[in-house]
Amino acid sequence: MVEMMRTTIRSVEQRVSPSQAEARYWQATLTRDGRADGAFFFGVKSTQIYCRPSCPARRPLRKNTLFFPTTHDAEVQGFRPCRRCKPNEIPAAVRIVQRAAQVLQSDLDDSVNVAALAGKIGVKTDALRRAFRQQAGLTPKELAAALRLKKFKKLLHDGSSITDALYATGYGSSSRVYERSDAHLGMTPATYQKGGKGMKIQYTTAKSSLGEVLVAATERGVSAVYLGDGDARLVKELRDEYPRAEISSANGVFTQWVEEIVSRVEGSAPRRELPLDLQATAFQRRVWQELQKIPRGTTRTYSQIARAVGKPRAVRAVARACATNPVSIVVPCHRVVRADGNLAGYRWGLSRKETLLERERT
Repeated sequence: MVEMMRTTIRSVEQRVSPSQAEARYWQATLTRDGRADGAFFFGVKSTQIYCRPSCPARRPLRKNTLFFPTTHDAEVQGFRPCRRCKPNEIPAAVRIVQRAAQVLQSDLDDSVNVAALAGKIGVKTDALRRAFRQQAGLTPKELAAALRLKKFKKLLHDGSSITDALYATGYGSSSRVYERSDAHLGMTPATYQKGGKGMKIQYTTAKSSLGEVLVAATERGVSAVYLGDGDARLVKELRDEYPRAEISSANGVFTQWVEEIVSRVEGSAPRRELPLDLQATAFQRRVWQELQKIPRGTTRTYSQIARAVGKPRAVRAVARACATNPVSIVVPCHRVVRADGNLAGYRWGLSRKETLLERERT
């Protein structure tokens, strides 16, 4: 699970320019962002030492800093591992989450007892909770649910019947998975089993000063807004998610929606309400609704959003909900920043986030 998160960070960085990637790396280094550990390493030219982003050591000057995708790349260029953060070793918190994930994967029970889970992997309950907060941004129960859903989806893709798949993954009854299907699958299990067969999704792309904008929608409302440097990759992401859905070019069906979204990208104030057709958990919906309340030209911190939704300790979960927001711009996740006011990660690149905020302020 942790490695999947690291891979996701790297895959996002591959979509932006080297200068944009280095800007994000430097931001993570300055803020000692533990979530970036493993995604990259930074080396200090003056000492020839390389570290994790979360290293507690004093921050180097930007001109003396290099970034490496792996420890091997750093060592090939003559850099030595830091003795404080030990970047060439697996952090204790990562090992705890990995072991917990293995236990949860082997026992897909609907109920997760944190104390029992901690006992199985030989750590204290507080240590387990702390490791999950630091490394995963979700609770053991949420991880178990994600692993269960992942296996359920794989079984359907591999040809298992719905009945066999739901019982093999510990749902216990069909009603349990059908209750949650809209929030987690984006459709019923039967439709997902068919790769989205029967769904009608239309999309269109438009140019903006921040690159290509892809807007996808059903007859009920906007379902996706992506920003990128090429529409081919954005369309491929949509088709990969629903390989058997009826996906087609919009051909002007929701032109007004697209014009409104591009107008907002360019810094204009909203002129009309946009209907949304989103599939999300209850918590994600609460966070996204709160994001829509942030006044244009202002920002909120992750902790402020967490308090607003009644979960003051769920800061990382709020960050995760922002990262999984499928309708950027419409749900303005770019208006959320760190507690120190610095910009946090943005799926479409920190430079785009900075530009969007500046345009809204002016």
